[in-house]
Amino acid sequence: MAEQNIVDAIDKLLQESPQRNFPESVDLAINLKNLDMSQPKNRVDEEILLPHGLGKDLTIAVFAKGEVGLQAKEAGAEYVFGEEDIAELGSDKPRARSIANECDFFIAEVQYMAQIGKNLGAILGPRGKMPTPLPPGRNVGDLINNARSSIKIRSKDKLTFHVSIGRKDMGVDKLADNVETVLNRVEQSLEKGKHNVRSIYVTTTMGNSVKVM
Repeated sequence: MAEQNIVDAIDKLLQESPQRNFPESVDLAINLKNLDMSQPKNRVDEEILLPHGLGKDLTIAVFAKGEVGLQAKEAGAEYVFGEEDIAELGSDKPRARSIANECDFFIAEVQYMAQIGKNLGAILGPRGKMPTPLPPGRNVGDLINNARSSIKIRSKDKLTFHVSIGRKDMGVDKLADNVETVLNRVEQSLEKGKHNVRSIYVTTTMGNSVKVM
């Protein structure tokens, strides 16, 4: 079970947030301190598997060919691109941007990573959506299932950054577990752990926020 301060903060947030006619997202606002973020070693760049997912369906695209591409479709990938599609997307920037915005997660067979970087890196990179590599022999279906419950955290050169950890309708306990999982990973990635954390807030889409620590 998550630490009590996390549970209490989530509970207060849900109680104080007005009811909306859509499922609001719940985010973490993480504020760091005593770090030179111009140094790449101090930046947070993590992919985290949430114990309860995000409470919503994610759109996933896979760059693969042959049998792996078929397996990706069977596993529910919304888009499957072959090798020839990479250069085509690279030359059709509006379509590439549209797909980059629509898709939450990208997966690619290892042999395509360099080609994707060359053709689509300028679009996917700034969005934090460069594909997760699929090593030879790894089941693409497993990676897709993991992706549906994963988030990527990238602080870049900022001391303050946000990350989604679920939706209000997931309930206190599941949201609290997700928050604790994220905070543990962030602290592990920092030079001085929790001593590099200034404050943590949980927030909703429409602006309510409660301090966790």
